[in-house]
Amino acid sequence: MPRQKSNPQIVLRPQDLVVLLRLALERGPAPTYAALAAELGMTASEIHGAVDRAVAAQLAHKDVGGKATVILAALRLFVQHGARYCFPAVRGSLTRGRPTGYAAAPLKDLIVPGTDPVPVWPHKNGTVRGMAFYPLYPSVPEAAGRNPALGELLVLFDAVRGGSARERALAIDLLEKRLQA
Repeated sequence: MPRQKSNPQIVLRPQDLVVLLRLALERGPAPTYAALAAELGMTASEIHGAVDRAVAAQLAHKDVGGKATVILAALRLFVQHGARYCFPAVRGSLTRGRPTGYAAAPLKDLIVPGTDPVPVWPHKNGTVRGMAFYPLYPSVPEAAGRNPALGELLVLFDAVRGGSARERALAIDLLEKRLQA
């Protein structure tokens, strides 16, 4: 007799949002799971699981061929109102890394940094010294380097989940414009 799950509730994981933001950049057919996995530094099975959870959460749907499409309106609402509570910012100590939040494009041109160390994704090849702001998934710094448009969406999301009220408002406005149909 198969063992039943004690709690069959589906829960979104941080990598699901990374996959959704990447898929939101597509205006044509979605790339294969293998291509997404290579770009995002994940396995194809992680991509598959992320898409299945996103479909269950009504943030995406699959066509008859099984290709995933993000429901942009739902993703915008989730990022604006819920995602920062699901994936709160986790900060660390002074480290070397890639700038994020207000210290990276596109926000760095809109917000003048103070004297405090800037938020950075800890990364061995980082060029900026700042306060650790842990990314949604460990491979995010490399994925952002491979796809600058995705990197900007992730930076904006970091500002939503860990920035000041002004940073959040600017980031939400920019995300809303970028996640239009």
